[in-house]
Amino acid sequence: MTTQTTGIHHITAFVRNAQVTADFYAGVLGLRLIKKTINFDAPEVYHLYFGDEVGSPGTIITFFPWENSRKGKIGGGQVGYTTYVVPADAFDFWKERLAKLHVEFTQSARFGENYLQFEDPDGLKLEIVAREQGAQSKWAFGGVSADKAIKGFGGAILYSTAPAQTAELLVNVMGLTKVGEEGGYVRFQSTGDLGNIIDVNIASMEPGHGGAGTVHHIAWRAKDDAEHALWRSHVESNGFQPTPIVDRQYFNAIYFRETGGILFEIATDPPGFSRDEETAHLGEKLMLPEWFEGHRTQIEQLLSPFEVRVLEEDK
Repeated sequence: MTTQTTGIHHITAFVRNAQVTADFYAGVLGLRLIKKTINFDAPEVYHLYFGDEVGSPGTIITFFPWENSRKGKIGGGQVGYTTYVVPADAFDFWKERLAKLHVEFTQSARFGENYLQFEDPDGLKLEIVAREQGAQSKWAFGGVSADKAIKGFGGAILYSTAPAQTAELLVNVMGLTKVGEEGGYVRFQSTGDLGNIIDVNIASMEPGHGGAGTVHHIAWRAKDDAEHALWRSHVESNGFQPTPIVDRQYFNAIYFRETGGILFEIATDPPGFSRDEETAHLGEKLMLPEWFEGHRTQIEQLLSPFEVRVLEEDK
């Protein structure tokens, strides 16, 4: 097989509160809640997916809102920054929007690009970059029109405890290409047009620990089930220990931890999020896999209700 992922499939993080998270990712950032389901391993906890209008691979950020969870520490073995990409002419719009909504941000530059860096309410580190590359979103919400909307992931900054080994993995196992080195980072690029730019720290970092405001894992794209099975063999043949293939309803997944401590997933593009809801009504109802459907009443009693709502500043 050609061992090249086209880029990021999704990123999954820990937060504390579903309503606060919806207000930020839908209300502030204008993303669509495309699936409201549960953590299949802990059904008392939501699993919320936000992305473009259909939840295309390369646009999906997912959350486990765990009330009263400990505060995480961002460090080695994690995604340090999740990077969002907006249209080339939308950078000033996002500066003005973050200021209007009292989201503190700083401006920085890396590899010739300008970034807006900020945090979500739990401290998860995010950044926005403007690029021509990538299909424009068709989703509009609140104060974010489709022509200014987030297109998806620009990529991520990975914080590694063993950056040389992480870099080797990205090139020799995941199939990315090294394209630059600057300011304490090495840059890698995949073949896709979203979720395709990965920066890795050059110096080793002290380990972080999981909790609210940290990323649990980063997932990479496999085009279909056949390629996914080949990916599992490929990862194993390179000395890593992938899990068996796991059915996540909207994609199949394998997981392994790379040498720098970061939990990687490889996820299939299909079947996608319209398999159990019409596209026009994605994210409107709590969706359960069939093996939990018989426990719906008990599960719903354990979950705090929330809504996707337009912020007062956008009314």
